[in-house]
Amino acid sequence: MKESDKSVPAPEVARSASMGPRDEIQVLSRGAHPEPFRVLGPHPVNDHAGTLAIRVFEPQAQEVTVLWGESQAPFPAMKIHPDGFFEALVPRSAGTPESEVPSPDSYRLRLTLADGRRVETYDPYAFPPLLTDYDLHLMGEGTHYLKYEKLGAHVREIQGISGVHFAVWAPNARRVSVVGDFNRWDGRIHSMRSRESSGVWELFIPGLGEGLVYKFEILSRLSGPAMLKADPYAFCAELRPNTASIVQRIEGYEWTDEKWMERREKTGWLAEPVSIYEVHPGSWRHARHRVGAGGHGWLTYREMADELIPYVKEMGFTHIEMMPVMEHPYDPSWGYQTTSYFAVTSRYGSPADFMHFVDRCHQAGIGVILDWTPAHFPRDAHGLAFFDGTHLYEHADPRRGTHPDWGTLVFNYDRNEVQNFLISNALFWLDKYHADGLRVDAVASMLYLDYSRKQGEWLPNEHGGHENLEAIALLRRLNEVVHAQHPGALVIAEESTSWPAVTRPTYTGGLGFDLKWNMGWMNDTLRYMARDPIHRRFHHNEMTFSMMYAFSENFVLPLSHDEVVHGKQSLLSKMPGDEWRQFANLRLLFAWQFSSPGKKLLFMGSELAPRHEWSELGSLEWRLLESPPHAGIQKLLIELNHLYAAERALHEVEFDWQGFQWLDANDSENSVFSFLRRARDAGDFLVVIANFTPVVHQDYRIGVPEPGRYVEILNTDSEYYGGSGVGNLGSVESEPVPLNGQPHSLRLRLPPLGALLLRLDRSAFPTTEPASPAPTTSA
Repeated sequence: MKESDKSVPAPEVARSASMGPRDEIQVLSRGAHPEPFRVLGPHPVNDHAGTLAIRVFEPQAQEVTVLWGESQAPFPAMKIHPDGFFEALVPRSAGTPESEVPSPDSYRLRLTLADGRRVETYDPYAFPPLLTDYDLHLMGEGTHYLKYEKLGAHVREIQGISGVHFAVWAPNARRVSVVGDFNRWDGRIHSMRSRESSGVWELFIPGLGEGLVYKFEILSRLSGPAMLKADPYAFCAELRPNTASIVQRIEGYEWTDEKWMERREKTGWLAEPVSIYEVHPGSWRHARHRVGAGGHGWLTYREMADELIPYVKEMGFTHIEMMPVMEHPYDPSWGYQTTSYFAVTSRYGSPADFMHFVDRCHQAGIGVILDWTPAHFPRDAHGLAFFDGTHLYEHADPRRGTHPDWGTLVFNYDRNEVQNFLISNALFWLDKYHADGLRVDAVASMLYLDYSRKQGEWLPNEHGGHENLEAIALLRRLNEVVHAQHPGALVIAEESTSWPAVTRPTYTGGLGFDLKWNMGWMNDTLRYMARDPIHRRFHHNEMTFSMMYAFSENFVLPLSHDEVVHGKQSLLSKMPGDEWRQFANLRLLFAWQFSSPGKKLLFMGSELAPRHEWSELGSLEWRLLESPPHAGIQKLLIELNHLYAAERALHEVEFDWQGFQWLDANDSENSVFSFLRRARDAGDFLVVIANFTPVVHQDYRIGVPEPGRYVEILNTDSEYYGGSGVGNLGSVESEPVPLNGQPHSLRLRLPPLGALLLRLDRSAFPTTEPASPAPTTSA
């Protein structure tokens, strides 16, 4: 036996002086000690001899030995409490430092467990705090926008020792512990260090690594038993019904989208085509081999990269909008009840798998927009609700803290730390996952204190109004920070009211969003389309009213998942008439959407024209493409996306009157609408005319600004799309007959329930003078 292997007897010192008060040991063994570092780890003994007391709490240990220094000199610890409290005394002669705190690598602990196994580890209570005072200051101030790099669980190496650093905000906790299989879920073992007034708790546990399943056990200083909580900043979480967090590295992925990111930064999206394909990743398409084996059938993120991206590219969409991919426990919430805001859902793969999907999208020239839910969160016991035994993330008063429609909780936007949580979360997805934008869900419910509440069920703001001033401040700050740190990223508001200046800059009093869903356009259009054509002439204004405010905001024209669920019927089933008329109406609806000013959004499967509502439980009905009418809808949408991207008149000026001009908005008797769409170059225009009745209009005349041959670049009644083939043989010559305030006009044959897009053929009639460019909104 080597000399270093011999046990060194503990020096004769007054044990009461080294142990500290007995009641502290009792409190620690009960798992109620608020300052474990005051008791555990290395502490100098007041014996004037330089003796160091090293204290360990390990209920499963039969013996504990301190292995000191490079020689690993063993110093056996005495068990001084039956619950597993040990103390070893290391004399100065062993080389203890003259300073009060030894280096964490000065010693190791050898634990002999009840089953006879021996485990060696470094002491977590020998490590100093890792969060700086500046970090804590910024967190309290609400401006630590890289907070996700500090809180949560991070694999780190401290003084050459690998482990995991855990940190969590729980200001009203008496004790916070990290628990998992590694410590038998015993919250007494790895109690965390309180960073005092910041409310942050932290602990570095050596020897742990990636893949560890864990939670925080929180004992509130107010009342109640200890609670098990998932990590709010975890990068990965277990698949439901399990609810624990998982230690996960996310910084190792090698991105190959540099060209896309550079181009995105310089792109003015307001003047570019933006056509969004909204996707629920769990039901776009199922993997048949997994369904057949009794599985759920979900495609993985990598399978989506192989199947979804080529499909979206073929369809001509510019962006994919993913319904929430943040971890959530309840499938029918579609992700809108998020519990782990920093964790991509493990339903479809790992964080690296999702990064691969985004990377592949960018390589294909497709942007990725993520749905994001800062308006509310669910009440699940493992989530943010009542996090530290108090209403920490939510308002305490239910008149502000609960959402009456969804039974969820509303964030307390008045707290700096909560604002910081949300803004850093938004930045996280743009930073770590290279997302190209966020679609902010339920903005209206954030802006109004009385949203969906009756009199007496809400509290006014400090001025007596119903505006949520703190939420307004959050949204403005969010947009300012996102645009400063991630130029070219889009922030889109799902805002269903007439709140002013949603997409105007914050320095002019706006909220600072890039785009806003036009819910008024959607509601009016679908209401009109659902009417029998014989009655549409009495409701003509439903299709023209949205133009009264079309340029007050930067609008997206959405036909989203919300319109094809919960008894609202599919788009095809909303259409009146027999089967032929239903398909003709649907083709007309899509042509109206793509020819109207505003960016476009279409929910997945709309191109298949299903008769059934969408359900998250199954796959889209791809077999419908075997039917010519359904395949015709898909072909039409491919062509509409192509025209929208190719024709500057359709996308360059979508937020200004210079890009739109009514030719005839008043032909209610025939239910016909006609208008011009213009590019920045006013001479680059298209003529759009839509007939919302099943009557073929012969010799229908419409005014045009220039003479020449007008080519029919789209006819929704084409037999290629499943129509009847009524049209104008491909083109029509203008006549010098003034009409609609224009010097020339066209005599057209209007197809039934059809739309025409016509373009002047300048190759046949070249202009002698270039038209002056029309002013437009800045991109």
